[in-house]
Amino acid sequence: MPSLDHTIVHSTDRFASARFLADLLGAPEPKAYGPFAAVKMDNGVTLDYAEHVPAGKELVPTHYAFLVTEDEFDAILARIAKRELPYWADPMHSRAQEINTHDGGRGLYLDDPDGHNMEFLTRTYSDALLASL
Repeated sequence: MPSLDHTIVHSTDRFASARFLADLLGAPEPKAYGPFAAVKMDNGVTLDYAEHVPAGKELVPTHYAFLVTEDEFDAILARIAKRELPYWADPMHSRAQEINTHDGGRGLYLDDPDGHNMEFLTRTYSDALLASL
């Protein structure tokens, strides 16, 4: 079965956005790789931050979800609290400064510097979604 190797994350400042995520995850400093600031995940996938917004267009925020352990979630939530960052229990950002408990896990959403909706969750709901298809 194929697996995801990397994806490009559009940003206005590649290193600022890559460091934002790396700091929240407790990951190593992003590495320069050509025009990218690369954040390597434990599963081998790399998020390659690029300062690329086509002329005359705006950066379109998207969604990135990170499956983390309970201990990693606690550490991420502590880093968010230390920085006094806003976060939400839902992707619509209607339940501020709350976490969710979907599927017996915990999850939260926050925006990165470019408005990308970053989700951190301890239980995947992909299995339930796939079973319903």
